[in-house]
Amino acid sequence: MEHDLDRTRPVWRQIAQLVIERIDDGTYPIGSRVPSVVELSTEFGVAASTAQKVLAHLKAERVVRAEIGIGTFVVERPESGSGQS
Repeated sequence: MEHDLDRTRPVWRQIAQLVIERIDDGTYPIGSRVPSVVELSTEFGVAASTAQKVLAHLKAERVVRAEIGIGTFVVERPESGSGQS
């Protein structure tokens, strides 16, 4: 699959945003596995270290959770504006 990434901006951020968009549009529903480091590197033509940065960022943002030896999975996110102060 061809992706037009803007090489003047951090590529890992653009890929992370694409994964988030896929989660939001249901391509990767809650509980489903997201692509691995190898799959992301192959799909986007980036180094494994870049793909690792994508998944680390998504984990830090609590968008996904990793299960060692199994994969990385979409987690349910609280809705924004859920009345919390």
